Amino acid sequence: MSTRIGKKDEDADAYMTAGNKVGFGISAASMTATWIWASSMYASATSGYTYGISGPIHYGLWGALMILFIYPFGRRIRKVAPKAHTLAEVMHARHGRSSQLMLAGSNVVGSVISLMSNFIAGGALIALLSPLTFIQGVVIVAGGVLLYTLWSGFRASVLTDFAQVMAMLGAVAVLVPAIFFAAGFPAAFTSGAGNLTEQQGSFFSSDAFLNQGAPYIAAVLAYAIGNQTIAQRLFAVREDLIKPTFITATIGYGAMVIGVGMLGVLALYLGMEPMGDDPNNLVPQMAASFLPPILLAVFFVMIIGALSSTADSDLAALSSIVMADVYGQNVAGKDKANPRTMLLVGRVTMIVATAVAVAFASLQLNILDLLVFVGALWGALVFPVIASFYWDKVTNKAFTVAVIAALVAFLPVRFGLVPLGGGVGIVVDVLAVIGIGVVLGLMAFGFFGLRVAKIVGAVAIVLAAPFAVGALHEYATLSASLLAYAVSTLVCYFMSFRAKESFDFALIEQRTGDFDQDDVAGDVPAVTMTRTN
Repeated sequence: MSTRIGKKDEDADAYMTAGNKVGFGISAASMTATWIWASSMYASATSGYTYGISGPIHYGLWGALMILFIYPFGRRIRKVAPKAHTLAEVMHARHGRSSQLMLAGSNVVGSVISLMSNFIAGGALIALLSPLTFIQGVVIVAGGVLLYTLWSGFRASVLTDFAQVMAMLGAVAVLVPAIFFAAGFPAAFTSGAGNLTEQQGSFFSSDAFLNQGAPYIAAVLAYAIGNQTIAQRLFAVREDLIKPTFITATIGYGAMVIGVGMLGVLALYLGMEPMGDDPNNLVPQMAASFLPPILLAVFFVMIIGALSSTADSDLAALSSIVMADVYGQNVAGKDKANPRTMLLVGRVTMIVATAVAVAFASLQLNILDLLVFVGALWGALVFPVIASFYWDKVTNKAFTVAVIAALVAFLPVRFGLVPLGGGVGIVVDVLAVIGIGVVLGLMAFGFFGLRVAKIVGAVAIVLAAPFAVGALHEYATLSASLLAYAVSTLVCYFMSFRAKESFDFALIEQRTGDFDQDDVAGDVPAVTMTRTN
């Protein structure tokens, strides 16, 4: 597929955003495939095994709804920056270099970690199902993804995503029922009910919500707003197709992730113990235990499709960041950037990123702490980024200080560096309650406007305070994430509301746009990219 769409002379803008004219079918499939990666399937099953029947719902439903919740913000972003390539590029046009580098830097770290995680998942799967070693599996997956993505960049990523998501949908529809019936469904749910605690057996488990659902709402909203792989698809899809694309991706993501997560629930009912005491092994363990060889091959295709679709998105995101934000804005300058040089920079970036991710994947490092840090950085960025597209008073200084202050508040709480007893715990709880209002207010703002958002945020704070103050700090992941939202919002607001100067949003469109003016990226083959409209 990549060979078919490849051109002898690619252009820089098509390499980054496919000409801003990708059709509905390709865009929806690509958004779905990018949001689903191997770790998300494994994590959904782990949630089901840990929290019971409501675990996969909390993991998959909130993750799916976050795709839906970001589309109104996406429409606003495309309105003010119709030809941008990265969100960081827009922040440079809106504020300046410091906010741009914060957003770009967080995405570089996040995408490298994501690449490493997917390569680890691929290497482990190949080692489990073949005579090859883990390292050989990592190299095969990394080399395969790089091979089909390197020449045409984002165009190759979105086109192959369509095939990958179709394979994943078909695999989930076949594999999950097959495993259930092979494991003795529905009798297993009657005989194994004694393996569940009261919380695990409740569909409305407070334990599942506080430990899985609520932290995930905050984390995924941050991921959706700050991540370049999502922003890149936002800038690539035809502007009039943003809404149906995000709605379709919402449904596709929820169906697949919740479906796979139910395998963890089944393992809980069966009383299975994860191999090596690692819950991430549950999905391949269930497949190896209950599937015949043919369906095991289908399972292999599903996982490889999930990790490849995300890995190629990470490569495309990294290349566009270095092309547009590093070379295009800060090295050569927007008016002097050479599109041929940009293509070379993008391809070299993919090669270097793959090599770095393979090197770290071969060490099989524990990446949880790094993922937590990147998630916190994106959480600290959410309000400043969104406010920058709607409020003309937000300043570069307010943006920068707000993000730094939120990180300073987040890290000690998340990693237990300060005791949270007494007054400190109360302060954390109060700020976390404000964070609840911020998260729900932002969700309401995208769909219903500022007045409704203020009401929703205020009501959420009032209703949550009696239950949360004095207790919320006991849930470190949740309270720390909410703390980051609250601090960044308060600092950004109080540093901006008295600003005397107002920003003209028309300047963003003037300061962003195509780099390759003589070969505008709209030459993406119509048959390939828009036939599914």
